[in-house]
Amino acid sequence: MSKVQFNHVRLLRYATYFVFLCVGLPLSLQRAGSEPGQIPDVALLAWTGCYLLFGLVYWLLTRSLGSRVDGPTRVTVLVILTGTALAIGVLSKSGLSALLLVIVAAVVPWLVSLPVGMAWMVVAHLALVPVMMQLPTYNLLLAIMQACLYFGFSALMFITSMVASQQADEREELRRLNSELRATRALLAESTRIAERMRIARDLHDLVGHHLTALSLNLEVASHLTNDTAREHVLKAQTTAKQLLADVREVVSELRQDDAIDLTQALRSLTEGVPGLAVHLAIPPRFGVEDPRRAQMLLRCVQEILTNTVRHANARHLWLTFRHTGPDELCLDARDDGRGTSGAAGAFRPGNGLNGMRERLAEFGGEVTFRDMPEGGFALTARLPLGEAQALAHAPTRQPLTDSPLAPPHATIPVPSEDPS
Repeated sequence: MSKVQFNHVRLLRYATYFVFLCVGLPLSLQRAGSEPGQIPDVALLAWTGCYLLFGLVYWLLTRSLGSRVDGPTRVTVLVILTGTALAIGVLSKSGLSALLLVIVAAVVPWLVSLPVGMAWMVVAHLALVPVMMQLPTYNLLLAIMQACLYFGFSALMFITSMVASQQADEREELRRLNSELRATRALLAESTRIAERMRIARDLHDLVGHHLTALSLNLEVASHLTNDTAREHVLKAQTTAKQLLADVREVVSELRQDDAIDLTQALRSLTEGVPGLAVHLAIPPRFGVEDPRRAQMLLRCVQEILTNTVRHANARHLWLTFRHTGPDELCLDARDDGRGTSGAAGAFRPGNGLNGMRERLAEFGGEVTFRDMPEGGFALTARLPLGEAQALAHAPTRQPLTDSPLAPPHATIPVPSEDPS
């Protein structure tokens, strides 16, 4: 019997939402006036504000759980969630803080490393001890025991969420490797196709062409040794042999000329199914590169752009546009709608991935430039000399296009993305 597949990250998020709503039940009873031991209106109002602030920050954080956020944002989120959780316990004079800390423990593995997360839980539950001591009939020993009890629940939630985070990362790594494998397989299939065409061209030239040439020469000799009646038929056969030889040579020339590696399928395999990112791919018709090394390098550049966009840009859309700026030059324009580099401290410095892209292009005489878009987002332009002869069968498709960052709408191929959750 087949098992139903669930998104465990989504289920974990929904479970914490349910716990958060349950924590709000005492607040609703206090508002309705049916809960004994009413607290002052000011404290009730502050309790409501902390509860709503906790829920808003937690929802904004978990709606795209797993997306990359910078260090200051992580610290700010943890401080707000922990502070409001402890404040709710002080204002409500109850143990609701402990339940909220269990909820926060579910997102800590997505924000910080394991040692930092464990240190945070220890500090947060130590701060829970004085909150518990304000409860009736609670002394220091009972407060410590209660904090230890909820620390165990938080640790269990922390480990569960950490496993979910690791599985999500491994699943994304598996998807990336699978897309690279399919792209490489497409390149291999193209290389095999070209190698087979070249083999057929050589066989036609060496075998059929040789025999047709010999046949034509023998017919030429025979035309001078036969009588007039036979000579007419010999000349017809000679003409047919010469025409067949010309046809074979034309076929061989076409097979040798059309030897560009088609990158269309490889690029589609590489860009489809990126979680949380809609990739819009625009390519010219019959898009191919003759040099296998350049074709492989282009795929590596696209993979690096995808990786950087997912990890650092916090973007929802990525536009990739390939265009020929000349018969012997290919240009790649990439643009996303993320946060760009304007928020980074100091001048923008490319990381190892972008530096590697620049080095790969430099090996073939190419270059890459980076810039922030005025409307927001990060963009780069890579130019690659193809090193090919201009008189090729596919050369008419390589006319210079307008220097636009995006291809015309009819050339855009939308690639669907998975649910980011």
